Amino acid sequence: MQEMTKPILFVYLISGFITRYRKTQFTLILLAIILVTVINTSPAQETEWRFINGDPLPDAPELAVRGELKVGVRTITVVNRDQIDILNAKGGNEPKYDRTLKIEIWYPALVPDGEKELAIYEEQRPVPKDPENKVIRYSFTGRALRDATPDTKQGAFPLVIVSHGYVGSRLLLTYLTENLASKGYVVAAIDHMESTYSDAGGFQSTLLNRSRDILFVLSQIADLSRSGSTSFLTGLADADNTGLIGYSMGGYGVLNAAGAGYSQNLAARFATMAGGNKAIETLCINNPAYKAMHDPRIKAVVAFAPWGMQINAWDQEGLRGLEVPLFLVAGSLDDISGYEKGTRAIFEGTVNADRYLLTYINARHNVAPNPPPAESLEPGLFFDFYYHYAEPAWDQRRINNINQHFVTAFLGIHLKDNDYRQYLDLPENSNSGKWNGFKMRTSVGLELLHSPAAMVE
Repeated sequence: MQEMTKPILFVYLISGFITRYRKTQFTLILLAIILVTVINTSPAQETEWRFINGDPLPDAPELAVRGELKVGVRTITVVNRDQIDILNAKGGNEPKYDRTLKIEIWYPALVPDGEKELAIYEEQRPVPKDPENKVIRYSFTGRALRDATPDTKQGAFPLVIVSHGYVGSRLLLTYLTENLASKGYVVAAIDHMESTYSDAGGFQSTLLNRSRDILFVLSQIADLSRSGSTSFLTGLADADNTGLIGYSMGGYGVLNAAGAGYSQNLAARFATMAGGNKAIETLCINNPAYKAMHDPRIKAVVAFAPWGMQINAWDQEGLRGLEVPLFLVAGSLDDISGYEKGTRAIFEGTVNADRYLLTYINARHNVAPNPPPAESLEPGLFFDFYYHYAEPAWDQRRINNINQHFVTAFLGIHLKDNDYRQYLDLPENSNSGKWNGFKMRTSVGLELLHSPAAMVE
C-alpha cells in the first residue's frame, strides 16, 4: 500500500464506522482530531523538498548535476607573516604585519548512513549607505557535512582555489564550491583580509594582496597535503594540479597569479592611491620579481567578470604572459568591469592561452554569486544590498546552473582529462541551435567564443 493512500483509507473506514453506529457528537469531534493528526504526520510532509543554493532547476544543463561523491566542509586559518602593511605605509616607510586568511575547504568525504549532508553557513553584511551602519547577520544552508572524514580511497584530488570580489566572502559561491567537491576536487575559498564584508579596508590592499594571497594559499595547502602532515588534508589535495577561480577582484587576482603581469599604468594608479608606494611593481610584467613568482602548479583559470582591464590594469604584453587555459565569464552589459573594453578585451589579448568567453546577453556584473539571501528582501533596505547578488534580466539560480555546467566541463578537461570537449565545441550563438548538454528550448541568450593559443616560442 502506498503511504499517500493511508489517510484516505482511514477517512473511508471512519466514515463507515460513523454511519453504522451513529455515535455521539463527542465521538465525532474525537475522530476528527485523530484524522487531522494522521494527515499532518504523513510521510509526504516529513520529506518535503526545499531548494538549496546550487540545486539543479528543471532546465539545468547536463553537467550542473552534482557528482557521485559526498561532500565535507571544514574551516582553517593560515597566516602569511611579515607582509607590507600598505594601508599604513607612508613616506617611504613600509611597516610589516601578518595577513590572517580564513579558508573554507570542501572535499570528497565519507558521510555515515543516516547523517544529513547539510551545513549551515553564517554570514554578515553591512547595509550599504545605511545611516546607522546597520549590519545584517544571516545564515543559509548548503549541501555538505561539517567536519566529515575525508574520502581518500581514490587518492589525491585536484585543487581548486576560489577568490571572491571586493567586498565579498569565502561563502559567496557555495553553489559552485560544493558542486565541484562532489565531482572530485578539493576546493579552497579564501576570505581575503581587508576585503571581506566584516573587515573591508582601503582598496590598495586588495590591489596589492590579491594574487599574493592566492599563491600563498596554494603553497600552504600543498604543505598541509604532504605525507606526514597532521592536517585532515594529508594525501587529499593534489596541489601540483591546481585550478583557480576568481570573481571580479578575484578575477583580477587569479589572472595575475597565473601569469598576466600588471601594467605600469596600474602601478602609477596604485602609487597615487598609496601615497607614492611602489610595492605593486613587483607584480608587473617586466619585473624580475614577478617572473620569479611563476607557479607551474597552476593548470587552468576561470575568471568571472574580472575587474581591471577597463582601467588598463594590463597592457598587451601583460596579457600575453598568460599561457594556461582560460575560461572567462561575463555579462554583455557589465557596468563594473566593463565588457567590450573589459572582459572581452582580456579574451582578445590573452593570445598565448587556449581560451573561452561565455557571455550572458543582457547581464550586468553579477554572473557568479549565490542567489540573493532572503534577508536582502527586507522592506526598506538599500537597493544595493539585493543587487550585490541579483541580475536584472536573469534568474540567478539559472546562472548558477549554467556556471556549474561549463566550469565542470572546462576543469574536467584540464585537471582530470575528462572527455568533455563536446560541451565546449559549440556554435558561438546559442540562439542558432541547441547546445550540447542543454535541454530543448533552453540554450538561449548566451554566446560562447573560443580561440586557441598562438604558438608560444
